[in-house]
Amino acid sequence: MSGRTRLALSAYAATLLAAGALIPLVEGVGWLVQAAVLLGVQSGVGALARRVPVARTLTVAAQALVTLVLLTLVFARDHALLGAVPGPQAVMRLGELLVAGGEDVGTYSTPAPLTDGIKLLVVGGVLLIGLLVDAMAVTFRSAAPAGLPLLALYSVAAGLSDGGAGRLWFLLAASGYLLLLLAEGRDRLSQWGRVFGGAARTKGGLADGLSGARSGSSPVRTGRRIGVLALGIALVAPLALPALDSGLLGGNGPGNGRGSGGGTISAVNPLVSLQNNLNQPENREVMTYRSNIENPQNLYLRILALDEFNGSEWRSSTRRLTDVPDRLPQPAGLAGDVSVTEVRTNISASRSYQQTYLPLPYPASEVRVDGRWRYEPEGRTLVGDDGQTTRGAQYEVGSLVVEPTAEQLAAAGPPPEELRREYTRLPGSLPGVVAETAAQVTDGSANAYEQAVKLQDWFASEGGFTYDTTVTSGTGSSAIARFLRDKEGFCVHFSFSMAAMARTLDIPARVAVGFTPGTMKSNGAVSVGLRDAHAWPELYFEGIGWTRFEPTPSRGSTPSWTRPDFPTDTPSDAAEPSADTSADPSAAPSADDSCPPLLRQEGGCGPSQEAGAAVPTNRGTPLGTVLLVVLAAALVLVLPLSPLLWRIRARNRRLGSGGRTPADAAARTLAAWREITDTAWDHGIPPDESLTPRKAAARIVRLGRLDTPAAEAVHRIAGSVEQVLYAAEPRPAAGLAEDASAVRAGLRGSAGRGARLRATLLPRSSVRVVWAAADRRTALAERWAGRAGAGRWTTRLRRLTRQHG
Repeated sequence: MSGRTRLALSAYAATLLAAGALIPLVEGVGWLVQAAVLLGVQSGVGALARRVPVARTLTVAAQALVTLVLLTLVFARDHALLGAVPGPQAVMRLGELLVAGGEDVGTYSTPAPLTDGIKLLVVGGVLLIGLLVDAMAVTFRSAAPAGLPLLALYSVAAGLSDGGAGRLWFLLAASGYLLLLLAEGRDRLSQWGRVFGGAARTKGGLADGLSGARSGSSPVRTGRRIGVLALGIALVAPLALPALDSGLLGGNGPGNGRGSGGGTISAVNPLVSLQNNLNQPENREVMTYRSNIENPQNLYLRILALDEFNGSEWRSSTRRLTDVPDRLPQPAGLAGDVSVTEVRTNISASRSYQQTYLPLPYPASEVRVDGRWRYEPEGRTLVGDDGQTTRGAQYEVGSLVVEPTAEQLAAAGPPPEELRREYTRLPGSLPGVVAETAAQVTDGSANAYEQAVKLQDWFASEGGFTYDTTVTSGTGSSAIARFLRDKEGFCVHFSFSMAAMARTLDIPARVAVGFTPGTMKSNGAVSVGLRDAHAWPELYFEGIGWTRFEPTPSRGSTPSWTRPDFPTDTPSDAAEPSADTSADPSAAPSADDSCPPLLRQEGGCGPSQEAGAAVPTNRGTPLGTVLLVVLAAALVLVLPLSPLLWRIRARNRRLGSGGRTPADAAARTLAAWREITDTAWDHGIPPDESLTPRKAAARIVRLGRLDTPAAEAVHRIAGSVEQVLYAAEPRPAAGLAEDASAVRAGLRGSAGRGARLRATLLPRSSVRVVWAAADRRTALAERWAGRAGAGRWTTRLRRLTRQHG
């Protein structure tokens, strides 16, 4: 097998091993088999093209064209010319699938169902990375940079899988890269013929450099050791950085903090799970509850609030978590003159319902629940810590029934400035029609309360909107404008649009996600199913706090404070609820192999998947954490290699071409001599400044055991130095860089393996950096002292002048 063929196979294997990190992201592994076949065809085309004497760029172009044909054949065959030729319609079809795949990635939780869009993303991504790796490592014969696309593939998988791409996948990806480097090393060594094994020394002290005493596999063994060492450092270094949570190798990410005040929660995208739950053929029960509230139809079970609108989606801000207090604090903005009654509710979650956030009536005042839960004060939510979910949870909640009057809401004062600024923030991409429509609908309103009621009534009854759960979902600026135009959608569209319009009116608003009250059962318990998933807007009024509104027609119940003469709910005198057998879910969903992918994604098929109104997703790593990771990686990698990097820079600067004047020629000669003395120093021959260039050259030849070509090169440069230092008209020297390289090769050839490794990684001459820094510090101190002395003499002179003036 030729070296190039071995290198091509190694590039193929490295790409597949790195692609394994994508397995936790999607359901099944059939896509990987398909990607392996297509990648093999792509690599084979490259191998055939390289056998033909054509330009390397044409080889890459041929592979790219074949890759496009393969993707067309698999994903857009019906739109292609002759079933395989990528015409305009096929290209458009691939573009549509890419857009759909991007939307699916942003909405589904992992492992996501293998939709056509997601399949094109993962298979096409593997082929693209494979093309880059094959081009760099095989076509252009530079395997080291090929690690960058492999790292990019693994990094994307690690970032999207929320810890699923762990150490195993990292080891596989790193092993593939090391295999690629090893194959390239073998290929390069084979081109040399006989390997330079070490410097076997003759009786005369000179090394012939061609002794076969050392095994030709020595460089291979050294490369393996370096690779294993680098891989070990990469695995161990993150463990020494405890602040870098949720890194490429996993670890505790957001929401897993411990101790008081530790940990954070990040954004949740409830869009897909809401729509899928509402469209389920069977309303599978996810929880039941009992409460002493008289009318449970007003008892919404709230999961969390989405309070940040960035133009593309509504999401929950990153917040700090604390320990769950025995008694939750008073709700923000609630005054003492508002009617408030506390009720008790016992909730029993199905074992098929696995949600990170605990559904609670709002505002909860006390929560008694077993397990590892943390409290987020701003949204008054409980989030599971260290893998804690709602599966099979039974808990008791005390909550407040806040019953403001229309007069109290109308008389509400301005909200706190900080709260108003945060909860009225809107992106610049929001179309002007949103604010214009809000102003038209609320025209003539006397206060924010009347504006909110008019918005609610316009959506619920007066605006001609139709409730339809089959409408394409979306929460961005364009989706809101489309909803206002088409007037068709479900709770997500109604709540998000009303919240955005309220913000344009300077009313603080956010969107709550959870469940409507559910259905009463014959035994007195209330059953909550998948179809009860819901979203509703919450608007802030000073003195009342966050207040629920219901703009979605035919869903939930209209709040009493938004319509006149509506009876309020008061708690009954019934006995306190208890978590008995009747409160348990009556029909726990069970896993079924025939379960549809979307239903399995929502947890309706069994305990292995999450279900509910909102599926937590990772908002992304904060910028500060990214900067810390980059800085730590730079410190870990650059600091140990700084002597090597400085030495390479110094060598390139000294041996680089300069000007053409005699002064430039003299400078080049002295720089080449400095490079030779430093190279000898790196190999254990310290410089002796007391010797003349000629004697110093003889000393380097003797101690370095240089062969004849290297010894002649040293003496030529020494003679050039003497010409520069002593001749009246120095003759310009030629071939200084080649002579310096020959001396360096001779010194390396005569040195042992350990001496060569030290000369490369820890060159002794790098101490010149420390000396230079010390000299600069001394010069700066002397300059500063001189300025300070001059200042003192100037001050004294001024005083004398004033005294005798």
